[in-house]
Amino acid sequence: MPVNLHGKSFLKLLDFTPAQIRYLIDLAKDFKSLKRTGTPHRRLEGKNIALLFEKTSTRTRCAFEVAGRDLGIDVVYLDPGSSQLGKKESLADTAKVLGRMFDGIEYRGFGQELVEELAKHSGVPVWNGLTNEFHPTQMLADLMTIEEVFGFCEGISLTYMGDARFNTGNSLMVLSAKMGMDFTVCAPKSLWPGEELINTCRSIAEETGASINLTEDVMEGTSNADVIYTDVWVSMGEPDEVWEERIQMLKPYQVNAQVMANAAPDAIFMHCLPSFHDLNTTIGKQIHEKFGITEMEVTDEVFSSPQSVVFDEAENRMHTIKAVIYATLG
Repeated sequence: MPVNLHGKSFLKLLDFTPAQIRYLIDLAKDFKSLKRTGTPHRRLEGKNIALLFEKTSTRTRCAFEVAGRDLGIDVVYLDPGSSQLGKKESLADTAKVLGRMFDGIEYRGFGQELVEELAKHSGVPVWNGLTNEFHPTQMLADLMTIEEVFGFCEGISLTYMGDARFNTGNSLMVLSAKMGMDFTVCAPKSLWPGEELINTCRSIAEETGASINLTEDVMEGTSNADVIYTDVWVSMGEPDEVWEERIQMLKPYQVNAQVMANAAPDAIFMHCLPSFHDLNTTIGKQIHEKFGITEMEVTDEVFSSPQSVVFDEAENRMHTIKAVIYATLG
């Protein structure tokens, strides 16, 4: 049966079947081929989309803007100071206004309930560029990258190291369950995903042949893994005491040469970026001055190694987002 996502919002992968996710990945691969060969594909001429950002981003903004323009779409970017969202106007009213003017809306911000409400009231497809709980566009790029390396995803063993309670950890667990991958959280127990989501993913995994595992043991969690994945340990803007506590908790879970040697011989390293792997950023230098460390969640040795596919992953944000826009607006 053909997949039809026209008019559907893209809020979290729990809303999509494995067949629908597969359709988006295959579409993204087609768009990547067109982009690489310089073949025009302005298939959505006359459409207009709004990018509503309450949290800034390099990859998400650029991916949506380039993807939209490649498709012939006019793109309007609204930064945190450029709308009345939640200040002078309710989210519901903003959604209704934007829905009258735009064919689709991207939202990047805080609680999942905000993007859900935006979709409820806008009357047009809404795409989740990131919320506290989920990061579905990143997951499509991750899956596409895994398949480019290995040629398949089913049966791939993916280990996530670090704080798994929020968008990246949650979403990787959902992605793995949906697509038949073996997922392991390797972190202190207090940083594991919520029990309700774990149980939901385990129920899905029973149907797809996936597995959901959780461990505090680094050698156990990374043994023979095909993919080692991590993310920043602390979000920007959190107080120094949170940084200090989190750094101490997660130091043993840093992705380093020993971890990669414990993984499968052809294992890859993935990170959704940005990454604190050296001192070449203002934040990196501040962390070094305050806490005396030169690398955080991943060493520069691993980040810059041939096993690292982080920039392929970043590029694939554009191709997979293009697929989502086209599938829901085309």
